[in-house]
Amino acid sequence: MDSRIESAVRQYGGDILRSPRMQLEKQFFQHGQVTVFAHSFAVACLCLYLVRCLHIRADQRALVRGALLHDYFLYDWHCPDPSHRLHGFHHARRALENARADFALGRIERDIILKHMFPLTPALPKYRESVLVCVADKLCAACETVAAQDWMARRTYGRRSRGRKGRRPAKFRVFSKIH
Repeated sequence: MDSRIESAVRQYGGDILRSPRMQLEKQFFQHGQVTVFAHSFAVACLCLYLVRCLHIRADQRALVRGALLHDYFLYDWHCPDPSHRLHGFHHARRALENARADFALGRIERDIILKHMFPLTPALPKYRESVLVCVADKLCAACETVAAQDWMARRTYGRRSRGRKGRRPAKFRVFSKIH
C-alpha cells in the first residue's frame, strides 16, 4: 500500500490508533491470522485508496476514523461466550457504543460503524463514506480469509500457493506489514 495512504490514516486517526483500548485489538484475531487492529487499519487504507483511485469525493477524516472504529467491539469473538452469539449481527452496535464512550463521533462516523455489516444487517448505509467502508471491509475480509485458507493448506498439505519466485501475491502483502 502507498506510504502516503498509510501516513494519511495515521494523520486522521492517530489518536484512535494510539488509544489504549484500540491497542487491545492487537490481541484479538479477526480473520485467520489477522488481528482486529490490522484488519481495521487495512480497511482504512483501502478506503483511501479507493477514494483516490476512483476520484470519489469523501470526507476523508470521517472515512478513516469510521473505518478504524468499525470493529471496535473489544472482545475475542472466537471465544465461546453467550454475549458473542450472532456476532455478525450484533457487533456493530457494540462497536458504536464503545467508540462513543472513547471518542467524539460525527454523524458520518456513527453511520459507518453502525451500518458496515450491510447487507447482513438490513440497515442501509446513508453516506458514501459508509458504503466505501462496507465495500472495503468485505474485500479485506475476503483477502484475509483466503490468506488464512492458503496458510492452512500449506500447513496441512504442504502446498504453497505463492506467486512467482515464492513471493506473496501483492494483494496480501499489506497484511504482513501491519502489527
